[in-house]
Amino acid sequence: MASPSLYYRHRFPVEIISHCVWLYFRFTLSLRDVEEMLAMRGVRLSYETVREWCLKFGQTYANGLRHKSPRPGDQWHLDEVFLKINGRLHYLWRAVDQDGDVLDILVQSRRDKKAAKKFFRKLLKGLRYVPRVIITDKLRSYSAAKAEVMPSVTHIQEKYQNNRAENSHQLTRLRERVMRRFKSAGHAQRFLSAFGIITSQFRVGRHLYRASAYRAVMKSRFAVWEEAICVEAIVN
Repeated sequence: MASPSLYYRHRFPVEIISHCVWLYFRFTLSLRDVEEMLAMRGVRLSYETVREWCLKFGQTYANGLRHKSPRPGDQWHLDEVFLKINGRLHYLWRAVDQDGDVLDILVQSRRDKKAAKKFFRKLLKGLRYVPRVIITDKLRSYSAAKAEVMPSVTHIQEKYQNNRAENSHQLTRLRERVMRRFKSAGHAQRFLSAFGIITSQFRVGRHLYRASAYRAVMKSRFAVWEEAICVEAIVN
């Protein structure tokens, strides 16, 4: 049974809710920053309201963007970086395509073969296609897992070939500092899975386009966003 609207019984209209979520995930802002920016526009709400909106709608918007955007590239760059959460080391596994668009992320406590296989399977289940080539660092877990999960895919493990994935971690580090570290592995997973998709939707390579072409690309990406924020919720 379908609900009347994703925004049913919300006091604020979709324009305000989606704008708050977009600000929080798109820019390096705190919840209080978003509250203050809306207050300047005459919209009175608390940062806790912004938090609840981001928790409820962030992943829904990200899923909508994924479903409505063109299929990502067939060259996957994979990398993992450590996250220190409550004094324990965790590993953030991230995959991006050749254009730098985030494909998916997974926070795990290990970076062994089992963890690599779990990440590969999550990627294949979510994207529903097999890449032409994957590019990783020289962590042996990748080659061991690939041999079982994607044996026919070309695997490149050369120095400097994976800079695209490594550079994509920079935004995570910025957000980690603003948020004063993630509170738990679940918190990191929830935030970053939405953050990666939403922020890469609007981080177009400005240097690759002339001004008119850049405006056209951004216009098309905002059009996809407008479609994503009006996704109907399904109640089982």
